[in-house]
Amino acid sequence: MWLTLLLAAALPIFQDVTPESGIGFRHDKSPTTRKYLIESVTGGVAMIDYDSDGRLDLYFVNGAALTDPMNPSQSPDKSSPKFWNRLYRNMGGFRFEDVTEKAGLRGRGYGMGAAAGDYDSDGRVDLYVTNFGANILYRNRGDGTLEDVTEKAGVKAGGWSTSAAWADFDSDGYLDLIVARYVKWDFQPDIWCGSRQEGYRSYCHPDQFQPITHILYRNRGDGSFEDVTEKSGWRQSPGKGLGIALNDFDRDGKIDIVVANDSFPQQLFRNLGGGRFREMGLEAGIAYDEDGRVFGGMGVDFADYDNDGWPDIFINALAMQRYALFRNLKGLFEYASPTTNVGRITRMRSGWGTKFIDYDNDGWRDLFVAQGHVMDNIQLTQPSLTYLEPPLLMRNAAGKFEDVSSTSGEIFSRPLAARGAAFGDLDNDGWIDIVINCNNGSPVILRNRGGNANHWLTIDAAGVTGTRVRIVGEDGREQRAILNTTGSYLSANDPRVHFGLGAAATAKLVEVEWPNGVVTRRENVPANQILPISPPLRP
Repeated sequence: MWLTLLLAAALPIFQDVTPESGIGFRHDKSPTTRKYLIESVTGGVAMIDYDSDGRLDLYFVNGAALTDPMNPSQSPDKSSPKFWNRLYRNMGGFRFEDVTEKAGLRGRGYGMGAAAGDYDSDGRVDLYVTNFGANILYRNRGDGTLEDVTEKAGVKAGGWSTSAAWADFDSDGYLDLIVARYVKWDFQPDIWCGSRQEGYRSYCHPDQFQPITHILYRNRGDGSFEDVTEKSGWRQSPGKGLGIALNDFDRDGKIDIVVANDSFPQQLFRNLGGGRFREMGLEAGIAYDEDGRVFGGMGVDFADYDNDGWPDIFINALAMQRYALFRNLKGLFEYASPTTNVGRITRMRSGWGTKFIDYDNDGWRDLFVAQGHVMDNIQLTQPSLTYLEPPLLMRNAAGKFEDVSSTSGEIFSRPLAARGAAFGDLDNDGWIDIVINCNNGSPVILRNRGGNANHWLTIDAAGVTGTRVRIVGEDGREQRAILNTTGSYLSANDPRVHFGLGAAATAKLVEVEWPNGVVTRRENVPANQILPISPPLRP
């Protein structure tokens, strides 16, 4: 008992600093009695250093007014300020100012999520916003404003887009764009789901709707994109996508993509090279849970939790299903939820934004999940469940997980309707912070207060997506990561690569492999710093 108490006292606490942050945003889904499905899954949040001052700013995606959705000519209306997406500039010290109008980022349409990346290779991060309807690509001008270049770029998509990811999937030096889409849905026909009793109408299950193809856009390098969904091999594998994450699951040097699908087989798109992919979720072992059933995949991450050098996959689900942890066995996956305690911990939970983060800097990636059921009246039909749920923090103890929520801060006892979550170091102190966008509610800004003596190292590789980073600690233990801002749910994360070092005050080796194959090495690197490493010049 004394050892447990001692450990709890040494673990970091997350402090809710929202009230003093200056962030007055409140997400508004424009709830209706008709229970339109789009109301239930919005919205995301992005950590994006839009002004290149070294501090991560915050962009929240919002809904829109559903004033007369029964009128086929009526589109969701974002004209009221309460429905604008909002950009907050980080002024330091967890203080933020609203710069939405100055930056030109009010948005349009019914918002879902955001993806961040430098698609035009000018050294400034750009922003892609997904919607129900046409999406938006904002190009960063570098003067504090962003311009809508959607039409010129040719990336508006259409239908119902959810999560998106930037990745150079054809290795030509330019970031391409992958857009996950959910289902074929519209306001008409207006399907009634649930009981006809008053208050019992519910959001329809995705089984009521057909899957839809995800979209791939190839960056031509001139500011425009080509829709390569057909020629890439993705069109033949439609899904019901909500989350997206990337890594190199077979370590062949090419970026692969995981799409978390809702009540539909999970998808793993293996990169064959030359812009071609093959969907192999079933073959690789991630399509279903251990009982061969589909589950409500929403949030997803793709990283190495057991430090064996092979990236693993985590996909959360709805209550009664258990969250799915798939361990990578050198290119094939095993369902590891039961053996890692994840299944036992999560059986009665419903998850959205999520990520492997080393919150306590001990050298093992932990799991955070923003939670809340999708049905806002679930307690009427399943009294054992609730719509609002507190977040979950599972600490990684050398490959096994333990629920440390109760000792990690007040927020873990506060029920939320959480959706998107973004992860990164907002104050550059070496401890990962978290921002949650709540469905039809106020966001939560969580500051990681640290509190133990563990060391850390953050690699700032100038945001070059696809860069591979390997570090070797004083004890010879390796950690690996691929620089990207994807993972979680509808959200974009810190582009820097963070590692906990535990008791080690030095990293014996930092190895950075750039997308063009050039390798940069640093030896005997002191801990507790953000280490900038510049990319090689493009030949």
